[in-house]
Amino acid sequence: MNDTPIAVEICCCGNCDALGHQKVVERPLTADEIAQREADAAKFATEQAEREAAEAAKAQAKASAEAKLAALGLTAEEISAIAGA
Repeated sequence: MNDTPIAVEICCCGNCDALGHQKVVERPLTADEIAQREADAAKFATEQAEREAAEAAKAQAKASAEAKLAALGLTAEEISAIAGA
C-alpha cells in the first residue's frame, strides 16, 4: 500500500481534447507539498485550540458575572434581561 498522499489536479479549460492534455491528473505530493500540508495542519490545530480556549474563557466569565449578579439578589429573569439572552 502506498502511503504517499496524492494530488488530484483537474483542468477547467473545457478544451482538453483539442489541446492534447488530460482533464484529470493524479500524482504523488512533493516533499515540499507534504511539509506545507503538515505545517498547515499544525497551524490549524493551534488556532482551533486558541479559539476553544477563548470560548471557554468567555463562558467562564459569563458564568462568573451571572453568579455575582445573583449574589446581589437579581433573579434569573433579571440576569437574562441584562445579558440580552
